[in-house]
Amino acid sequence: MSDLGPEQQGLVDALHAEYAAVFAYGIVAAFSNSTRTELVATNTAAHRARRDATIDALRAASVAAPVPEPAYASPFPVTDAVSAAQLAAQAEVDTSVAWRSLIERSQSGATRDMGVQALTDAAVRLATWQQILGVSPSSTAFPGQP
Repeated sequence: MSDLGPEQQGLVDALHAEYAAVFAYGIVAAFSNSTRTELVATNTAAHRARRDATIDALRAASVAAPVPEPAYASPFPVTDAVSAAQLAAQAEVDTSVAWRSLIERSQSGATRDMGVQALTDAAVRLATWQQILGVSPSSTAFPGQP
């Protein structure tokens, strides 16, 4: 059982989602269409920055940040550019869910603002991947709903 409050647990959960997203984007980079190299690099950097900011927020709350797992399981096999784009989209869905959950559990304005910005960024990245995959509509009115 965790001794963390809801806001701190939300930050921990969001950090785990960011760790998984950084790992997923490593797989995406290996299989992605070469025309998407810059997009993949930009999204990877965004998740790394969000991961680092979340670690900083946990430290500021005097909570030890958990370390990443050695590896994360992909929800499906990634074997080509299409499945790589699908994995990128799934990583954005997963981070959206985690950040929305943090917003719901936040008790401070700073944490809520962090969650709103992170959710917004993930929703925009998801819409980009959905467009690439030909999903219509490419965005959702309420991102992060499980």
